[in-house]
Amino acid sequence: MVTLARHDNGSTIIKTSGINFYYGSFQALTDITMDFDRHRVTALIGPSGCGKSTLLRLLNRMNDLIDGARVGGEVLFEGMNIYAPEVDPVEVRRRIGMVFQKPNPFPKSIFNNIVYGPRLAGVAAKADLEALAEQSLRQAVLWDEVKDILGRSAMTLSGGQQQRLCIARALAMKPDVLLMDEPTSALDPISTAKIEELIDELKKTYTIIIVTHNMQQAARVSDTTGFFYLGRLIEYNATEKIFTNPDVKQTEDYITGRFG
Repeated sequence: MVTLARHDNGSTIIKTSGINFYYGSFQALTDITMDFDRHRVTALIGPSGCGKSTLLRLLNRMNDLIDGARVGGEVLFEGMNIYAPEVDPVEVRRRIGMVFQKPNPFPKSIFNNIVYGPRLAGVAAKADLEALAEQSLRQAVLWDEVKDILGRSAMTLSGGQQQRLCIARALAMKPDVLLMDEPTSALDPISTAKIEELIDELKKTYTIIIVTHNMQQAARVSDTTGFFYLGRLIEYNATEKIFTNPDVKQTEDYITGRFG
């Protein structure tokens, strides 16, 4: 297996080129070519079923787990095609972490949720695991709320806390990119605001790609926005331009609520 290199040269960290994706005979994505820049937040917007989440899962090979799924084209991460036969998908998922729509903590203690992945990856020393847990929970702005209850089941946390725990769990693997699939759709407004503040802080260290149905959220948290419709990328530009002066009428119609 080839190890995915780490580079800091160039602004682009992930590049998709001519991506076509199929669920069996159904084509879910058509000719998607995009660059994702380092330390930026990219929002993927569009109506339900337009291919946003499919693209997100393509970026760390989560679709490999679906029977009958086929991908054509290239996804380059740090210049290497992650779909090349010699690339280990587990390594891809370690470097490109993911947070899902509904919080999905393991039925374990808060501490064991965080260190589960690092332990599997070979981190064994108790002091190292404790330091990693604290660092990850601090990054997810959860440490002060849970530092005295690390042995308690993660299932006892509120929904918003569980989602921040899932973010901390992803960060514990020290990824370069964090994928977020509608991370606040199951949360109340206060928890949503906390996650949005967190995204703004995390982009200093990570590259973030977020799928959201919430247009206001896309406008608040992202630097660039891609608008998808029926499996095609209709427009991809700076968020401010997409929301104030889009180049494509279809984008304008969606953003102003004329369809979708």
